Amino acid sequence: MAARFLTMQEVADELATTLSQIYHMVRSGELPAIKIGGRGQWRIERTKLEEYIAQKYAETAEFVRTNPLVDPHD
Repeated sequence: MAARFLTMQEVADELATTLSQIYHMVRSGELPAIKIGGRGQWRIERTKLEEYIAQKYAETAEFVRTNPLVDPHD
């Protein structure tokens, strides 16, 4: 069974990006996370990560739809 919560490094690995980028996404509120423990470690719930990915797919599809690669008048 997959873990419910992921570390920021695990999320960075999953998204093939940097830890710094994930930290920025969390701190800006773009990617929901919780802070736990006395040292304030960040954790990201797997379902929230999956929702984030689905949202980014939808945003990208809309961008592609509204910004065609070629001019339709050619």
